[in-house]
Amino acid sequence: MHIPYGRQTISSADIQAVVDVLKSDFLTQGPVVPKFEEMVANYCDVSHAVAVNSATSALHIACLALGVGPGDLVWTSPITFVASANCARYCGADIDFVDIDPLTFNMSPRCLAEKLAIAKANGRLPKVIIPVHMAGQPCDMSAISHLAHQYGISLIEDASHAIGARYLDSIIGDCKYSDITVFSFHPVKIITTAEGGMATTKSNQLARKLKLFRSHGITREGREMINVPDGPWYYEQQLLGYNYRMTELQAALGLSQMSHLDEWVRRRHILANRYDDGLAGLPLILPAYDGHALSALHLYIIQIDSNRTNVSRRILFDALLEADIGVNVHYIPVHLQPDFQKLGFFAGTFPCSENYYSRSISLPLYPGLSEFQQDYVIEKIKMIFL
Repeated sequence: MHIPYGRQTISSADIQAVVDVLKSDFLTQGPVVPKFEEMVANYCDVSHAVAVNSATSALHIACLALGVGPGDLVWTSPITFVASANCARYCGADIDFVDIDPLTFNMSPRCLAEKLAIAKANGRLPKVIIPVHMAGQPCDMSAISHLAHQYGISLIEDASHAIGARYLDSIIGDCKYSDITVFSFHPVKIITTAEGGMATTKSNQLARKLKLFRSHGITREGREMINVPDGPWYYEQQLLGYNYRMTELQAALGLSQMSHLDEWVRRRHILANRYDDGLAGLPLILPAYDGHALSALHLYIIQIDSNRTNVSRRILFDALLEADIGVNVHYIPVHLQPDFQKLGFFAGTFPCSENYYSRSISLPLYPGLSEFQQDYVIEKIKMIFL
């Protein structure tokens, strides 16, 4: 049997929702996208949700909405997918990174505070910081937000892994600690729209900009017009935007999937607890959970404890693949990518991130993973070490 590291769950209701749209009058720019946006906004207890064709697009327009441009600086985590950094580069801005906390894999508030103090002394503070809720585990947003406000910096939460997660008395996406939050609906994420993303915000002004940037910079809203309309057909391009719209088909799937969100997060926690129990005692570093947060558990990441075993990450990775178990590594530190090394980044700059990368593996985790399949994964790992 093949066990992937992640997999979407698609029900007959999901399929019917998409079929209903195919039979409707609108395949794009119809009523279903606004319904999906409203459902996500209500779930996250936030004023605005803006759907787009990918989380990458959401990150890009979030930066644009906050005024990121040439000469500006944006900071994010090295342990993330490259999109978290590329969004700033799309705007012509410079990018830099803040090392991670080795326990949570998230941006370290201590490292951030140290780096901000140096940046202020050098007169080169970032305009935007993008903390990433790695593997679904919320960052310490209270500490990060406090620092951002202290230095006058905007925040974008990259919550691509974290819809359904909670932090303190806040649900991820409510923007209590940030200006904008971004979600991903890629097939291996918590819910899926095939491809797709969403940006949430409390700000009316930012929401308007996000909507303009996702659709060519065009508005058809009379109250927003700069010129007097010629007639009911009139529209205006008010800024240079993009075609980042979500289709009605994607939104229909997302609407249907949202009804299972909390159930699927609970299932991920059940499976993660079974991994914790089944892998206890092995020369592995198991995930650490912040007692002030509820992770969405997009990923279950183990690390080889090299102080207790001679088994390397590569040996374990290859052995699991040979057993037809789909494993992965999340992520290669962004600053080690060749395209970023052209910008002057080099190995040794962010040691916690590089150490994490050298020994981490993501195990299969998704709601449809059966206990029989999970036990097979656990037994194969035990056989490698024992």
